[in-house]
Amino acid sequence: MNKDLKDLVEISRYYGKNKRAVIAGGGNTSLKTKDRLWVKASGFPLGTIDEDGFAMLDREKLMGISTGDYSRDPFEREREIKVDLTAANLTPERRPSVETSLHDLIRYRFVVHLHPTLVNGIMCGNDVADHIAGIFGEDALYLPYTDPGYILFKEIKTQLEKYRQTSEKDPSIILIQNHGIFVGADSTQEIRKIYDGLFDKLRKDASEIPPTRDTEVNPEISNILPAIRMMLSEGGLKTLRVRNNGLIEHFAASQEDFSRISKPFTPDIITYCKSNYLYTENKGTTGELIVEMEKRINDFKVAYGYLPKVILIRGIGLIGSGENAADADIILDIYEDKMQIAWHSESFGGPHPMTPEQIQFIDTWEVENYRRMTATGDSGKGIVDQRTVIVTGAAMGFGAGIARGLFDMGANLVIADINEEEGRKNKQEFDGLGKKNQAIFIHTDVSDPASLENLMHETVKAFGGVDVYISNAGILKAGGLEEMDADSFDLVTKINYNAYFYGVKAVSRIMKLQHSVIGMRADGSGNETGNVSAGQGASDTSGYFSDIIQINSKSGLSGSKKNFAYAGGKFGGIGLTQSFALELAPFNIKVNSICPGNFFEGPLWADPEKGLFVQYLQAGKVPGAKKLEEVRQYYESQVPLGRGCRVEDVIKAVSYIMEQEYETGQAIPVTGGQIMLN
Repeated sequence: MNKDLKDLVEISRYYGKNKRAVIAGGGNTSLKTKDRLWVKASGFPLGTIDEDGFAMLDREKLMGISTGDYSRDPFEREREIKVDLTAANLTPERRPSVETSLHDLIRYRFVVHLHPTLVNGIMCGNDVADHIAGIFGEDALYLPYTDPGYILFKEIKTQLEKYRQTSEKDPSIILIQNHGIFVGADSTQEIRKIYDGLFDKLRKDASEIPPTRDTEVNPEISNILPAIRMMLSEGGLKTLRVRNNGLIEHFAASQEDFSRISKPFTPDIITYCKSNYLYTENKGTTGELIVEMEKRINDFKVAYGYLPKVILIRGIGLIGSGENAADADIILDIYEDKMQIAWHSESFGGPHPMTPEQIQFIDTWEVENYRRMTATGDSGKGIVDQRTVIVTGAAMGFGAGIARGLFDMGANLVIADINEEEGRKNKQEFDGLGKKNQAIFIHTDVSDPASLENLMHETVKAFGGVDVYISNAGILKAGGLEEMDADSFDLVTKINYNAYFYGVKAVSRIMKLQHSVIGMRADGSGNETGNVSAGQGASDTSGYFSDIIQINSKSGLSGSKKNFAYAGGKFGGIGLTQSFALELAPFNIKVNSICPGNFFEGPLWADPEKGLFVQYLQAGKVPGAKKLEEVRQYYESQVPLGRGCRVEDVIKAVSYIMEQEYETGQAIPVTGGQIMLN
């Protein structure tokens, strides 16, 4: 990588990681030489871009666009320009930014185009033109809003030609109403100097906004958001996230306050949040709010032809509805940034929204639809994809393996465990994979019903609902009647048996609420409409099912010598599974147990100090065994398929249960033939 290209990557990342400079990978950067132009390719976020994220173009061929004779029909014109842009592109595997020709037009070596909050607080004000010279300097070039693409390119070309009649150099700052800022210079150091100086000045002059630190979300959210999620999940499960702070509360205080942010200010808002948003003052009970939201969402769809991506509820907060967790985050970030822009614009004549014609152009523009598609990603169609899955005991061992496998398959994952250090370490590992689905860690004591209620609250706040609850947390203390004391027996029973009940009681409330919305949409014949099949999009026949899965054990199917505390709890767990299945079937909640064989490789068995091999050796469970290896060989010899159970075996069973719509109340052995059901 040459030095200039390295500098381009560095400055792109520097501003791309700053949410007050650019959000959701928007903005773009470029470098030009005499005959080549490197510009950010579509779909590559600035914050993580590298050399491969830039398209390289032939400047001589690119210049032809400035003199081309194109159709007056906007859609045909964009097609023709796309053909010429493709002809100039020397890296056909990457799609150049729509503003490529504009970057080529500016004579500086480097150009960095951003959408900073403080700048757009001015650019989206009604009186913006009156403040340009005083804030940005006499040499800055300002343009009223112009549709992006070729029209904007031609307008800036015209204005630059006029500017050059009285100046030897191009303006280092170009500003566009309701859009953003371009800064050009012959070195990235000079660009940083211009931006940093500008940001320092704007920060000093900006009016103080209400606190944007997240505040505690209303505890009633777990009784509301799962229902709204299902209302918005026509055509596929959505991920909902809720956020609240002083700024959000300010604009949610009344219909009048909301009206100041009810229309888009910039193209980015339309790309990610669409152009209409739903607000309610929330004056009734929780039940009344759900009924109201059902009506408001249906009315919204009739009026605008799509479901809302942004919902603002007084007393609840800002809700983003995304195709996946990353998409929901972007929606919240973009819309909260819009709130800050609206706040700052009050110092510049109040907010200046885009016109209906401008909105229509962006909403139907092929370039923005392409950017919207690359931003949301192409979610898979697997059974797990974009479902929200809680796995208890997911910090280590079998639980961690199950969690990792489901996350790799596209699940939004909740790591619920008492082990804070390992749980957070797993979450950080998942964060580093750069997926559209996400993982969170929630400190959870499964033996404490209050802790499990908090688990549900935090899960709903993060993802909008719960589709799968995997009760995996468990402990084992081996020992015969002579060795087992009452406290140990009670502890094993509380974790392996009682906690299963506590968890099901907490999560079934959420799952019932989700199902109740589907029931509200049933037509007169009793056939449910608008349903979402298990991870596979809309379906009028299969419907939506949620799953409760207990990770039981082969010891829940067959007695275990000198291990009665563990086996007794697991036997009881299967009784709970069958009973829960009967009770919850009317709500399309399937309840099943998976009974794995021995997981010899995991810490439960192999830990050199507390593992079962050590415990069983000490308890004398294997007659004549003197060494750990002899205990292991003994247990392996009990398996017809000759090995212990593995994580991937259990994940396949989990997937089967989720996919099978006609299976509930079962205890499914995954034992290599060691246990065979009659």
